[in-house]
Amino acid sequence: MSDQTAPVSLEEFNHRLLDISESMPKRLRQCADYVAQNTDRIAVSTVAELSAAAGVQPSAFMRFCQLMGFSGFSEMQKMFRETYALKWPDYATRLDNLKASGADSPSALLAEFVEAGRISLENLASSIDPQTLERAVDILAHAPMIHIIGLRRAFPVASYLSYALEKMDIPAVFHDGVGKLNHRYAIRKGDVLIAITFAPYSQETVELAQYAHGLGNEVVAITDTLTSPLQKLRALTLHVSEVDVGAFRALSATLSLAISLAVAIGARRDKTTK
Repeated sequence: MSDQTAPVSLEEFNHRLLDISESMPKRLRQCADYVAQNTDRIAVSTVAELSAAAGVQPSAFMRFCQLMGFSGFSEMQKMFRETYALKWPDYATRLDNLKASGADSPSALLAEFVEAGRISLENLASSIDPQTLERAVDILAHAPMIHIIGLRRAFPVASYLSYALEKMDIPAVFHDGVGKLNHRYAIRKGDVLIAITFAPYSQETVELAQYAHGLGNEVVAITDTLTSPLQKLRALTLHVSEVDVGAFRALSATLSLAISLAVAIGARRDKTTK
């Protein structure tokens, strides 16, 4: 068993996972990769279900838990359940919390979301790295085809980004997942993928990013934390976080980043074609 103390939060868990996953043996690395992409499943699955999904024996999954500092799977699952109970309550619980705080009237909610959006936008303006943004625009402006994926909460951002690029006559493919169709084979050498995902991260988004990375293509990530699984792909990452209202998160900052990215790509391409 590891002599490290067990992580007490998802953030601490992710940091440790990022630090040690590269040095793990093959089977434990499989566990690490699966957990990194499916953190939302740990709290509700058995060790048998998780080990089967990761393609390892339950004993390997138990060794992974111990290497992370836990006494076993039960202790690790307890941490995930406590973390998600606080951070990701279901929608009924979120509504109950809003009612309990007296902030569920339409006017009060509007004021709360406006304020949350303002703070999120200010955070984005001060935290985005100009050099990373510049490089992302340059790579995307020179891409023969831009592929875009963003599912669940990220879907509105990905669809709007695709719409904006289409209106500027920029070649783009929106991988929307409709009909469970997989368009990964449309990605050709030299294309660039924009992958958008937030905790708990979309497995489909991460898998497409892995596929594009495996082809040697650039991946531009729009995500929320330094421990996002997209970080492991050495993606060019634009970090954005949204202030929530009663655990409901809007997309004010993320949409602003997306439209800024689209317009900058259009302007850069226009310069290079003149």
